[in-house]
Amino acid sequence: MEEDPKIIYSRKVIEFAASANEYCKYLDGSRDINGIEILKVMQRLLPFIYLRATLLPMLEPLLEDGNEKTVTEFDWTRMHENLLSKIGNNDPFPVIVAEGDPADGLYTGSIAENLSDIYQDLRNFIVNYKSGNEEVMNDAVWEVLMNFEEFWGKKLLTTLSAIHDVLYSEADEENQNEQPGDDKTV
Repeated sequence: MEEDPKIIYSRKVIEFAASANEYCKYLDGSRDINGIEILKVMQRLLPFIYLRATLLPMLEPLLEDGNEKTVTEFDWTRMHENLLSKIGNNDPFPVIVAEGDPADGLYTGSIAENLSDIYQDLRNFIVNYKSGNEEVMNDAVWEVLMNFEEFWGKKLLTTLSAIHDVLYSEADEENQNEQPGDDKTV
């Protein structure tokens, strides 16, 4: 079988598309999953998506008007509210912005908001990439990489750090509740 030389069909792009699709599929189906389980899956999936995004090829946009945005404000809000209801009190986390950044200082971030923002970019990418129109596919790769570099890549990293804190501080609390000498074996 002869391999298509077009970069939009390269292994790196296909693997990124597959990981982005898994992320979106998982969050779309998360209505019946508890918050800690969602965070455990995100802890494993987010680094994979980050890695795959760093391997995307640098392309030039082909379309003047850009690609259609398929995730509406309603879709984003529905996803955000679902995640927020699941994650609950574990959602807010402190974010320190570097000195010299326009928003320098300390503010409160939101795991649910960041996951929803990442979802929005990845879902828009997936829909456009699956279109079969090579110009649209090209611009989908270009746009998701630009957004990764400027926007959701940093959000992914701060969210992963917050998820780490939630999962391991919860494990520490469970360990602290056990009394020395407690034997939980049956």
